[in-house]
Amino acid sequence: MFSLTASVLQVKQIMEEAVTRKFVHEDSSHIISFCAAVECCVLFGLKRRAAGFLRSNKIAALFMKVGKSFPLAEELCRKVQDLEQLIENARNQAQGVPENVRKVPKLPNLSPQAIRHLWIRTALFEKVLDKIVHYLVENSSKYYEKEALLMDPVDGPILASLLVGPCALEYTKMKTADHFWTDPSADELVQRHRIHSSHCRQDSPTKRPALCIQKRHSSGSMDDRPSLSARDYVESLHQNSRATLLYGKNNVLVQPRDDMEAIPGYLSLHQTADIMALKWTPNQLMNGSVGDLDYEKSVYWDYAMTIRLEEIVYLHCHQQDSGGTVVLVSQDGIQRPPLRFPRGGHLLQFLSCLENGLLPHGQLDPPLWSQRGKGKVFPKLKKRSPQGSSESASDKEDDEATDYVFRIIYPGTQTEFAGIAALNRGRVPGESLQAKLDHGDQSQAEGMHRSIFCPHVLGVSVGRAPLKLLCDNMKYQILSRAFYGWLAYCRHLSTVRTHLSALVNHNIVSPDVPCSASAGLTVDIWHRYLQDSSSYEDQELLRLIYYGGIQHEIRKAVWPFLLGHYQFGMTEAERKEVGEAVLPAQQLSVLTEWLGCEAIVRQREKESHAAALAKCSSGASLDSHIQRMMHRDSTISNEVFESVDEVEQTEVDSQLEDGKQSKIPNGTVPNGTCSPDSGHPSSQNFSITSGFSERSFSNEDSALETTKSSSSSQGKAAGSDLPAPPDTDGVQQEKLQGQDSLEGEFPPELLDMYTVNLHRIEKDVQRCDRNYWYFTPANLEKLRNVMCSYIWQHIEIGYVQGMCDLLAPLLVILDDEALAFSCFTELMKRMNQNFPHGGAMDTHFANMRSLIQILDSELFELMHQNGDYTHFYFCYRWFLLDFKRELVYDDVFAVWETIWAAAHVSSAHYVLFIALALVEMYRDIILENNMDFTDIIKFFNEMAERHNTKQILKLARDLVYKVQTLIENK
Repeated sequence: MFSLTASVLQVKQIMEEAVTRKFVHEDSSHIISFCAAVECCVLFGLKRRAAGFLRSNKIAALFMKVGKSFPLAEELCRKVQDLEQLIENARNQAQGVPENVRKVPKLPNLSPQAIRHLWIRTALFEKVLDKIVHYLVENSSKYYEKEALLMDPVDGPILASLLVGPCALEYTKMKTADHFWTDPSADELVQRHRIHSSHCRQDSPTKRPALCIQKRHSSGSMDDRPSLSARDYVESLHQNSRATLLYGKNNVLVQPRDDMEAIPGYLSLHQTADIMALKWTPNQLMNGSVGDLDYEKSVYWDYAMTIRLEEIVYLHCHQQDSGGTVVLVSQDGIQRPPLRFPRGGHLLQFLSCLENGLLPHGQLDPPLWSQRGKGKVFPKLKKRSPQGSSESASDKEDDEATDYVFRIIYPGTQTEFAGIAALNRGRVPGESLQAKLDHGDQSQAEGMHRSIFCPHVLGVSVGRAPLKLLCDNMKYQILSRAFYGWLAYCRHLSTVRTHLSALVNHNIVSPDVPCSASAGLTVDIWHRYLQDSSSYEDQELLRLIYYGGIQHEIRKAVWPFLLGHYQFGMTEAERKEVGEAVLPAQQLSVLTEWLGCEAIVRQREKESHAAALAKCSSGASLDSHIQRMMHRDSTISNEVFESVDEVEQTEVDSQLEDGKQSKIPNGTVPNGTCSPDSGHPSSQNFSITSGFSERSFSNEDSALETTKSSSSSQGKAAGSDLPAPPDTDGVQQEKLQGQDSLEGEFPPELLDMYTVNLHRIEKDVQRCDRNYWYFTPANLEKLRNVMCSYIWQHIEIGYVQGMCDLLAPLLVILDDEALAFSCFTELMKRMNQNFPHGGAMDTHFANMRSLIQILDSELFELMHQNGDYTHFYFCYRWFLLDFKRELVYDDVFAVWETIWAAAHVSSAHYVLFIALALVEMYRDIILENNMDFTDIIKFFNEMAERHNTKQILKLARDLVYKVQTLIENK
C-alpha cells in the first residue's frame, strides 16, 4: 500500500510538471522517483520462480518471462538488452579492456539512477509500461503470491490505470537554455502555487509576524532542521562551488537524546567565504532515497546538526582506546552532544583540519604540534596531580595528559572578555591555557574562566563553584537578551509611531465586515437618506461604502458626494442650484475661452499645411519653408506634431471674387468652422450636451468672421508639366495680417502651450479604452471636451499622459460632461501630485518601503537581496492611476469608491494599503520564485485585470487594522 501511495504521488508530480512546464525531461528527479515506486509495486509479492533464481535483477527476469507470452514485453526486452550491452561495452572501455571488432552505437548519457531502473524507465519512454503492468494484473496468479499488491482486486487495477497518464506524455532529451532558465508566465506561477499550497494552511499570507522578537536559535541544536530540501541538503555536504569541504568522516557517533542509543552519522567541516560550519547528519539520511515518501518527513532530520564555528569557544577532547570524543562549548556555555570518533587517530585528524581552516584569522590554543613526516600531534602536557601526591619524577614524566581543552581564539580581533588579557599578562610566552592549569595556577585560571563566561562578575571571590558560575552566566544571558529584545521592540515601535502614524486614522476600525455593512450602500438606504438626511449619519454611509461598496444603480448619484461636488446634508434645492445654475455657467465660460483659442490653433495649422503643400507642388524646399512659417512655434515639442506625410491631406480651394468668400468644397463654411459632416474632430462647430442648449459663441464668431482664408488651388500631383502656381506672396501677407489680429486676443506663449496640450489630449483620447462599450465616437468627444476644459484652467501644469485614464471611469458612471468636469477637478486635487510635476510619488515609495519592512520583513529582505528593488518603482502605475490599469472597470468602480470613503473612515492613504495588499496577495509566489525587479514587473503586468478585488480590499482593511493596533500598542 505504501508503494502504491508513493506511485500516486510521483504520478501527480510528473503530470504537474507536464502541465506547468509544457515538457518533462528524461533526467527529471520525478522520473527516477516514479520508476523506483513502480518497481517496488511490481516486485512486491513476486514468486521466486518468476523472479529467477540466479538473476540479481528481478525486474529483468520478470519482464523476460512476460515477454515469452506478451509481444510488447518481448520487444521491450530486446531494446533494454541492447542498452545493457552498450553500458557494458562503455564500462570495459573505461577499465582499459580492448573492444574488438565492430563499431557499436553511441551510449546515451545515463545517470547511475537511470541505469538502476533501466527496465522501468525504458518501458515508460516506449509507452508500454501501462500495458505490461495491466497484463501482469490480469495474469497475476501466474506471477505473484496471494499477498502481492498486483493480486489485490482493487489496488492492482488502480496501479495499471495510474500509469496510463505518464505513458501518454512526451519526454525530451534536449537541454536547451529554456530547460535551465525558464521564464514562466504569471498564469503558470499562480497555478504552481495553487497546486503546491493546496495542502498547506490557508491563513494570513504574512507568515512572519510583525514587530516580534525573533527567536535566536542556538546554532547546532537538534531543532535546527535543514532549510533546504532533503536532496539539496545532502548535496551541500559535498564539495561545491560555494563551500570547501575541509574534513569528512562517516560513522561518527552522537547520542541525540538521553533515552536513545548513540547513532552513527557523517561529520563534515565546511568553509565558505565568511564562515566555517560543522555538520553532522545521521546515516539514515545519507543512505535514504530521495524518492521515498517519508524521507522528507523523517524523524532523523530533528537530530541533524549544523554548528557555526564562530559561536564555539572551547573544544573538550578526550582520548580513549575506542577512539576519541570532542565536546563543543559555545559562548553561552551550552554544550553540544559529544562527537565520538572511531579509533584510528580520527580525532587528531579532525583537530588538524580545524586548525588549518581557522588560519589565518583564528587558531587553537594550545596549538597542535607539528613533527616532520608525522604531521600534527597533540601537545605534550602533564596531567594535574592531586596536591600532596608522592609520585616519583619518572612516573610524572610518563603520565601525559589524555584530555585536552582547546580554545578557539582570533588574535586579529579585539577580544570582548576583559579577563583574558589579565591572564595572558601572567603567562610565560607560549604557555597555553592547559599548561597554566597544569602548573597549578588555579585561582588565576578560575578568574579567567569567570571573566570569559561572565564578564560582570570579575570581582567575586574565587571560591565559587564552576556550576554556580555557569548558572549565573545563563541567568545573565537570559536577562540581557530579554532586555535588549524589549529595547529593540520599543525602538521599533517608536519608529512605527513616528513614521506611520500619519498614514492611518487613530480611530481603529475592525477589518471584519459587520453584518449590517456587508451589502454596502444599497438603493433603499440611499433613498431613505435623500428623503430624510437625518436618518443616517454621514459617517455611517461612508462606513457602509468602506465595507461593501455602492450598488451600481446609485453610483451616479453617490459619487458626486464622495468627490466633494455635493456636500452630505445638502437639500434637494441646494443640489439643484449647484447642478443647474452654478456649474453650467462655469462650464460655459471655460468652453467659450478654450474654443476660441482652439479656432486660432486650427487656422494656423491649416495655413501651415496648405503652404507646405503649395511649396511641395512648386518644387521649392519644404524644409526652408516650414522653418520660415513655423518660427513662432519653435517651443513646441516635436513629439506632438505628426509629419506632413501622416496628416490627412486637406484640400483648400479659396477664391476671391468681388471681395466675397465662396464656400470651400471640403465642407468648411465661410466663417471658418467645419461642417458636421467634414469628419474633423474640431470643436469649432460644437454641440454642448449634458443639458446645455446649442448656441454659438459670440467671441468665436467675431474672431472667425475676420479671418481671410485664401490660397491658390493645389495640384493633384507634382510634375514638371504642371503650370507654375501664381505668386502667393501677397495673399500670404494678407493671411498673416488677419491671423495676427486674431492672435492678439491670446498671448503667443498661451497659444503655443495650448497647441502642445491639445495634440496630446487628442492622441490619448483616441486610444483611451477603445474596446470598452461606452466609448463611442460621441462619448470620446465628451471625454475630449472635459479634458480640454480642465487643461485650459490648469494650463501651467498641462496635460500628462494618464489623466484620460482617471477621467474615463468618471465619465462612464456620470455620463454628464458638466458633472464629470466638476468631479474630475475634485479628484485631481489629490491625484495631481502623483504626476511628475508633484512630489507625492516619492512619498508613496518611501511609505511602502516602511510598511513592508515592518509588516513583512521576510519579503523586504528578498527585495533587498535580489538587486534591491525596495524603491518600489513597480508600483508607479498603481499610484499614478489609482489601480485603473490593474483592474477591470467594475472592479475599478469598487476600488475607487472604497479609497474615497476610506479617507474619512480609516486612512487618507488607503492606496498604500491596497498596493501592499496586491504585493501580499502574491508574496508566496514572489518568495518561491526568488523574483527580482524584472520578474515582478513582468508578473504584475501579466496579472493586470485578473486580480481578486474583493480579497484585495479585505486584505487592505486587515493591513490598516494591523498598523493601527501597532501604533496604539495593543
